[in-house]
Amino acid sequence: MLTKRKPNGGDDSAEGVALAALAWMATDDERLFAFLNATGATPETLRASAQDPGFLAGILDHIMGDEATLLACAEALDTKPERIAAAWRRLGPPDFDDSL
Repeated sequence: MLTKRKPNGGDDSAEGVALAALAWMATDDERLFAFLNATGATPETLRASAQDPGFLAGILDHIMGDEATLLACAEALDTKPERIAAAWRRLGPPDFDDSL
């Protein structure tokens, strides 16, 4: 059976959303360098870091930390902010269970 693909070839996974967000950040030096400074990553280590699920979570954590950035990213990716938030929750650590 043939399935339709999204016209942009987008990846609906949480990892795909994070990588798309990173690509969006990379289009603006100021935005990218603010992220690099916050994470300690460098332009040289960015590609290798992008393979790490924890780093991908950090990308979305950075975007979720500022509403204006979240809204700009969602607009650029042509998606709803809730989709970015859902990917952030999937990649982030599990909720704390205080019943232990």
